[in-house]
Amino acid sequence: MKYGLLTYAENKRTFNIGDNIQSLAAKQFLPKVDGLLNREKLSAYSGDPIKLIMNGWFTHNIQNWVPSENINPLFVSFHINNTSAPFMLSEKGIAYLKKHEPIGCRDQYTVDTLLEKGIEAYFTGCLTLTLDTYKVPDSERGDAIYIVDPLNGYTNYKKVTYDYKRFLRSIQHGTIFQLGKRKKHLDKFLDKNLQKDAIHINHEPPARKYTEAEKFAMAEDLLNKYARAKLVITSRIHCALPCLAIGTPVIFINGFDNFDDSCRFEGILDLFNRIDVDSKTGNFTTNFSLEGKINESTRVKNLEKHHILAEPLKAMCKDFILKN
Repeated sequence: MKYGLLTYAENKRTFNIGDNIQSLAAKQFLPKVDGLLNREKLSAYSGDPIKLIMNGWFTHNIQNWVPSENINPLFVSFHINNTSAPFMLSEKGIAYLKKHEPIGCRDQYTVDTLLEKGIEAYFTGCLTLTLDTYKVPDSERGDAIYIVDPLNGYTNYKKVTYDYKRFLRSIQHGTIFQLGKRKKHLDKFLDKNLQKDAIHINHEPPARKYTEAEKFAMAEDLLNKYARAKLVITSRIHCALPCLAIGTPVIFINGFDNFDDSCRFEGILDLFNRIDVDSKTGNFTTNFSLEGKINESTRVKNLEKHHILAEPLKAMCKDFILKN
């Protein structure tokens, strides 16, 4: 039997290294990797029968759904975004998923969406919760604090200048005048010295600069950094969820008010120490004790709720690989 691993299409300017982190979570269960299968081109696969763990966000190229019959899939940590669901859940799409049910879903939104179509589905959480293979002894933990794309859902310069059409829309809708809002809101709960001294990481490197091997190496490097951090502060779930797995204290900043974004989080947000930010006013609440602003002395302890999801995920993936 052959074993495949998901890779991902780049957009015009960037790619999301969080996707590669999701693939690393799948890779750890594979005895070998015989092929890299692009998530957006699964219908075009025509090689030998191949097993593929189908975790993550689906899909941008809806016209390429459903996957090839030569792919033997395991659906765990599967997310159908609300923008894609009407197209993916055509008569053909429903029949495909029913053939491979039950479908393990990353979030409750996907569970409910599939159940409404008569597809057996259940909540698994995200496969990145199993990345404890990157955990290191406490003696290797340093003093580094990482701030990783906080409030990345807010308008920023890259978004409004992504292309000519988006730039015009940002003027038409007034979003271009909100470029300072992200910093203003972060200043409400992040100490300025911390913002200056912390190590800032961007999970969206520039497109068309790296090979697939280099992307996976970058993802592994980030996991190794996070494993040795004193604290990680992020709005990226594929930074925060691995931090839970590797035991690094993490604070998730939730400032998403667009359903296209927030539908990804249902069932996941309760796993984190969390700051919930009103994207209009910047007012915020926390589900943990916080006096003043987060600074270099802030200490949090992870909630450790993820284990109840991580262990069944490991068992499902191992069983899938062992079965003929």
